[in-house]
Amino acid sequence: MFNKTSKPTPPAAKPQPTPAVVPPLETPNVNMNRTKPAMSTGARPLSSFGSGLLIEGNITGNGDLHLDGTVRGDVKVGHLIVGESGNIEGKVEAETIEVRGRIVGSITGKQIKLQATAYVEGDITHDQLAIDVGAFFQGRCLQSRRAEPVAVASVSPAAPAAPSDFGTPSLNSYDLNALSDLK
Repeated sequence: MFNKTSKPTPPAAKPQPTPAVVPPLETPNVNMNRTKPAMSTGARPLSSFGSGLLIEGNITGNGDLHLDGTVRGDVKVGHLIVGESGNIEGKVEAETIEVRGRIVGSITGKQIKLQATAYVEGDITHDQLAIDVGAFFQGRCLQSRRAEPVAVASVSPAAPAAPSDFGTPSLNSYDLNALSDLK
């Protein structure tokens, strides 16, 4: 009746190679997407202020700061990340600044990035500036220029321009006969 035959086993599936994930390009000296500083020698610790904190006064230092609270005063640090719930009402200075929250006041830094959730009212002085789609910015962008040596141009007398049409004088030509009458 029933004949027991072994069913052919399907061939083993070949494992699919996983594509290599290429990390996104980062700016040379700054990783704006980092959440924790690298724990190598000389790394600065990341200070963090939570969303429930209100600071009335200035914050200064040369370390990294992640701010989710509110500051009513000036902030001057090495690297600054303003979180989505972060709020600064005052002048901001840092080497790199990433804004996800709200800043009302002037911003000065080498590298500044306004994320899509950023709200900024004030002038921005920068070397490099990136603004994501959706960010609100009201103010002026002032790109700071690195001091470059100024080349002194030698001044040589300009050769008189030849008239383009002998019948009509051009703006660059002079009637020397008319000038001799002025003596």
